[in-house]
Amino acid sequence: MTTRFLVLIVLAIGWCLLPPAAAAQQQIGYVDSQYILEETPEYATVQQNLDRMAQEWQQEVEEKQREVDEMFREYQARELLYTQEERQQKRDAIMQAEQEVEQLRMRYFGPEGELFQQQEQLLKPIQEKVLVAVEEVALNEGYDYVLDKSGGVVFMYAPEEHDLSDLVLEELGIDIEQEGGGSSR
Repeated sequence: MTTRFLVLIVLAIGWCLLPPAAAAQQQIGYVDSQYILEETPEYATVQQNLDRMAQEWQQEVEEKQREVDEMFREYQARELLYTQEERQQKRDAIMQAEQEVEQLRMRYFGPEGELFQQQEQLLKPIQEKVLVAVEEVALNEGYDYVLDKSGGVVFMYAPEEHDLSDLVLEELGIDIEQEGGGSSR
């Protein structure tokens, strides 16, 4: 979730703390950013590229793990033939290889791993474009606050007429085929 979305959430909470007369004058809408992203053609392309990278990296990690597993099976099969010193060397080599596999896994898939960095780099421009469109729709439609229902915000009730997601898609130039009007979700 971007900083701007967090600011919008904080503003919405502040709105809730206003006296009823002041709150009644505020106009609040919401969007479903996940829906908007999924309907954005660039997002699908980026997601396919990320999925392809993740699959390649996963295959590399799995191949390294198979090598470690083979080392272990070989050790077990020949353990009685090794001297005590050879056994220790083999166990150390297996442990070292296991650590390398875990390091590789963290390098690709850890919290600061390459997959996370690629997601940040490739998705940020799309997210910024959506945010600009949300701001434009909010200004054009007279909304004071726009919340994102796909994030950490929980809606107990959200009337469909306040859902600005399709207007944001329209602002982005994305034509969504709708049956019977309203949201297609």
